[in-house]
Amino acid sequence: MTNRTAAARYARALFDISVKGGDLSKIEADLVRFQELVDGHDALKRVLVSPAVPASRKRAIVAVVLSRLKNFLPPGDRLVTLLAERDRLGLLPDITRSYRARVLDYLGVIEAHVTTARPLRPKQLIEVEGRLAAASGRKVTMTTSVDPTILGGIVARLGTTVYDGSVASHLGRMRNSLLER
Repeated sequence: MTNRTAAARYARALFDISVKGGDLSKIEADLVRFQELVDGHDALKRVLVSPAVPASRKRAIVAVVLSRLKNFLPPGDRLVTLLAERDRLGLLPDITRSYRARVLDYLGVIEAHVTTARPLRPKQLIEVEGRLAAASGRKVTMTTSVDPTILGGIVARLGTTVYDGSVASHLGRMRNSLLER
């Protein structure tokens, strides 16, 4: 079983437990907070992912860290403890990503990433977000980036679908069409 598959299984189990009685976004925030704390301390991170450190010691360290994090909901607490016991703390970033995807899907939200040659004005952002919502039939949460190499237009990744309306892409297709003749 790959790490990504294992992470998806842990995320599915966490989601199934959380949807019954927990605050879905708070649990995600707790996992992110724990991961940021670990990432912020190199020595702690090395100890928690090192195969040389026994799982029982990792569990004790995680218990101390969790005791210092206030308002950590029980499902997240149990997951992090279980990962420490099974020496699988390295899966936490993938679990968090997979869990977030499940929560967004459950809430009817889809993530979009939009790339343009120049920054979009606020009015343009609202218009693009509205069009992506209409195309997907779901509420859209959007992030943007600027990449001058696309020359103009827009590249939108909506979930796993990419809509490429960039000038660079159009020029490339025209070039290929002319070369084929």
